[in-house]
Amino acid sequence: MTAPNGRGLLHLAAAIDQEAAYDAGPPVELARLAERGALDFVTLGDTFARPGPDALSVLSRVAPATTRIGLVPTVTTTHTEPFHVQAAVATLDWVSRGRAGWRIDVSTTEGEARLFGRRHAAPAEALWQEAAEVADVAARLWDSWEDDAEIRDEATGRFIDRDKLHYVDFRGTSFSVKGPSIVPRPPQGHPVRVIDATEGHARRVAARHADVALVRAVDAAQARAVRAELRDAAARSGRDPDTLRVLAGLVVDLGDGEHAADRGHGGGGPRPSAQGPLYRGGPVDLAELIADWHGAGAADGFHLTPVEPRRDLERLVNGTVALLQHRGLFRTFYPGSTLREHLGLARPANQYAVAGGAS
Repeated sequence: MTAPNGRGLLHLAAAIDQEAAYDAGPPVELARLAERGALDFVTLGDTFARPGPDALSVLSRVAPATTRIGLVPTVTTTHTEPFHVQAAVATLDWVSRGRAGWRIDVSTTEGEARLFGRRHAAPAEALWQEAAEVADVAARLWDSWEDDAEIRDEATGRFIDRDKLHYVDFRGTSFSVKGPSIVPRPPQGHPVRVIDATEGHARRVAARHADVALVRAVDAAQARAVRAELRDAAARSGRDPDTLRVLAGLVVDLGDGEHAADRGHGGGGPRPSAQGPLYRGGPVDLAELIADWHGAGAADGFHLTPVEPRRDLERLVNGTVALLQHRGLFRTFYPGSTLREHLGLARPANQYAVAGGAS
């Protein structure tokens, strides 16, 4: 499917992070607001250095309070057990009926390493190599149950067809996993994997394993070059590059309401900041920026981080998104029910079933 400008459909996502939020009320409210605008998904960040509930648990609470919006928590692959991480993400996919994603990240600081006491902090290159292995084994474990492995035959007392459970027998550089998973294959087959591909090590992992790559760029030309690089790398790794969605990340400050964007924020592109490319202005100019970048092939969509979550997300949905919908550039409703359907991504075939059931 394509938008009226001839490009692929525009995808929009938003971060719903809030400081010092210890109950699920605010993220539920923000996710519902994003869902009202038919956004593809929301993200909730997390690190071991941040106090408060973990993002995956919070979005498990958000799941029954929403019906269509995708839910993407950050879950680090450092200091965690890959088997438990994949099972938790698969569980979120079941709880949300196929709307789960997983923003893969690593923990680089010695302070975070001391929380566990297992090892010292490692270089980014080694951590992202480990993250790639975790992403790989997660996909294998999600496939370790074939879709029809559960038979639930009361007459014979058989719950599972054991011939449709598979050992993954994975050995990485720092861990090994035998499998199979303890959770049946997720509704999406594989929950959507999201990686911030701004940095080099992460970019290589994203090209091979991500369904959605987030990139930070200060102008359309830079974003387009990174998108082309990611797609080329995906093709070299044996993937169809059309199975990778590249979203440009912007921090948005819509506090000026309907005023034009500050000089340097609208038209020519956002302004660099410590948090990433920053757009400051009104919803109208933001809609123009999004339409221009997407029309120029700079990105498949945008991941927007509001400076003030409640205020800016409301102005984003009621202003920017409404304008894009009016111009026919963004959906007005969800045509499907899963996050993969929102993103136009097929449900992956089970690698063990395709291989003829060899375990």
